[in-house]
Amino acid sequence: MRNLLDRPGGVPLAPYQKIVKAAAARAERVRALDELTAPDMTDLAEFCAVAREAADRTLGLRPYDVQLLGTLALLDGKVAEMATGEGKTLSGAMAAAGYALQGKRVHVISVNDYLARRDAEWMAPFYEALGVSVGWVDQNSTPEERRAAYAGDVTYGPVSEIGFDVLRDRLHTDAQQIVVPAPEVALVDEADSVLVDEARVPLVMAGSTDPGNAVPEMAALVRQLVRGYHYEIDEQSRNVYLTTKGADSVENLLGVQLYDENEPGTLIELNLALHAHALLARDVDYIVRDGKVQLINASRGRVALLQRWPDGLQAAVEAKEALPPSEKGEILDSITIQGLIRRYPQICGMTGTAVAVSEQLGEFYGLKVAVIPPNRPCVRVDEPDRIYPTVPDKDAALVEEIQEVHETGRPILIGTLDVAESENLARLLQRRGLEPVVLNAKNDAEEASIIARAGERGAITVSTQMAGRGTDIRLGEGVAELGGLYVIGSGRHASSRLDDQLRGRAGRQGDPGGSVFFVSMQDDLIIQFVPDERPPAADADGVVRHRRGAYLVGHAQRVAEGVNLEIHRNTWRYTRLLEQQRELILEWRDKVLHGDAASRALATAAPERWASMPEDTRDETARQIVLHAIDNCWTAHLAFLTDLREGIHLRALGRMSPVDEFQREAVAEYKSLQAEVERRSVESFEAAEPDLRRPTATWTYLVQDNPFGTEWDRILKRVSAATRRG
Repeated sequence: MRNLLDRPGGVPLAPYQKIVKAAAARAERVRALDELTAPDMTDLAEFCAVAREAADRTLGLRPYDVQLLGTLALLDGKVAEMATGEGKTLSGAMAAAGYALQGKRVHVISVNDYLARRDAEWMAPFYEALGVSVGWVDQNSTPEERRAAYAGDVTYGPVSEIGFDVLRDRLHTDAQQIVVPAPEVALVDEADSVLVDEARVPLVMAGSTDPGNAVPEMAALVRQLVRGYHYEIDEQSRNVYLTTKGADSVENLLGVQLYDENEPGTLIELNLALHAHALLARDVDYIVRDGKVQLINASRGRVALLQRWPDGLQAAVEAKEALPPSEKGEILDSITIQGLIRRYPQICGMTGTAVAVSEQLGEFYGLKVAVIPPNRPCVRVDEPDRIYPTVPDKDAALVEEIQEVHETGRPILIGTLDVAESENLARLLQRRGLEPVVLNAKNDAEEASIIARAGERGAITVSTQMAGRGTDIRLGEGVAELGGLYVIGSGRHASSRLDDQLRGRAGRQGDPGGSVFFVSMQDDLIIQFVPDERPPAADADGVVRHRRGAYLVGHAQRVAEGVNLEIHRNTWRYTRLLEQQRELILEWRDKVLHGDAASRALATAAPERWASMPEDTRDETARQIVLHAIDNCWTAHLAFLTDLREGIHLRALGRMSPVDEFQREAVAEYKSLQAEVERRSVESFEAAEPDLRRPTATWTYLVQDNPFGTEWDRILKRVSAATRRG
């Protein structure tokens, strides 16, 4: 019933509109003031009037009424859906200032370094006019710069860097080294991307300097294997496995028994190499740049800085590309992006596409969506998909369409699905004498200038994924008369939100514009998610016009979205308990770091040793000993849970719930962790020279979930599939 009543995007705007109307009535009085002063936040109409005037005076931007609506929705703890080009950056800044004036510390969380720094510097004069201090952090910020940025009322930062700072603080043994203050308000830009698409991504703090350990010979071996003979790939391209003939061939080549329970290492190395070879494609899933494998973030179309797969798979890809293995180490701590955001007592956000994920936002964060109308009606013309039987048919029609439209002078923005496709399309266009500008993960540093020119007359811009690019496309002279920017999608994404974000690049602020998607019945989306469906035939001109074609495209997209939602839910079922245990361990650690909990515990457990120690050093000694024990035991606990998670799916074969079994064992292990911390602390305290060594080096990175699941996930799926066939 609640789901029926709380329809997506159903937050009423009437209360906000009343406040905006009251603010407009005060505009003349506020405009006449020589100097603006911070308003009383109990009067939101006065705040809106003053904030509007401050933005006008300092930035030359006078917020529209709809921008004030967005600001009020954010201040009310909602996710504001505002179309591309409607001024989310300024709405977010006004809301952040409002929270700051309420005495709350605000973190404006963005998707990348560029946007965090740009928005903080751009909005700084506005904040200053209201007496609000602002700073920003990125991956190049020093500890001193980070501390200064977080000391401000408003701090801008990419979600990964804020998370890494939280993890670094978790390892400090001196309270003065803490950088990130207690969380209060998270204002999330591109909220659907951060809160949904990347929610399950773990941020990791690792220590030690062990090299990776992939076997180059295994990479060479799998190159000799033939798909369909030696190995098969499942319908969704998430699993690859050896055939009987393939297993025999590998055993003969290696001279080993692959399925020997006493020697599982060879099978693991082979599976990792085969996954890297068959399921991960260069210039699609990753690029090689500066001698390193760099992952591509599928939802952003850009290099995922500091991101990597789990150690074994990462090393296997490096071996595949004949690169030296990157270092790996013991995980000292980790936190998912969802766990990071949920630390904040107050969460709000803004994006152009929130309604489509309103269910997830409500389920995982308790957030509701307020749909903010555009300042001017959208007049963009969105054409039906043009559907073709094969990829070559689609590509030929796509190039023909681009050439015809380009001859009129109308600017064109083509959104592709990956780097390889963008470069292939650019080559096809160049053969026609056209000169497209390509924006993809290989040159994303130039994105702002490339996007800014995309609306000029005669421009052809090819881009992989436009979400979160953060730069408006303004129309050049005479372009409006040509119909405005023409957006073409070279295929449907796995999420309809990404399609909508691409469309939204045209038709900003009432500009004319148009969009269309070119799709083939051989696109990965169709093959992976509706593999058993028979596509309709094309008409005489090669275009699929039968309504079943459009149905299959939409159905495949809905299936893909359902799969991703279920993966999100399943991941959260496992990580939710870990996040709760992490909070408990942090509370314990904070009591030790900031108080006398360690002294009281050790004075009680080892009174004779306590009495024999010098009074001026024993409190600090006790603190360092207990912190060391907590950190080491937590690291061991994480390793235990990782191993448990890897094999827990076998419990399903015994008709037990893997999640319930995981939680039962995790709770029991955590209880033993507390006793182990106490035991180690007393043992170290009573030792003549306690061993308090810590890793000589630490580093941070993001782990992209293994796209193929755990080994036991794959085994279980194969067993289940075989049972169904039987």
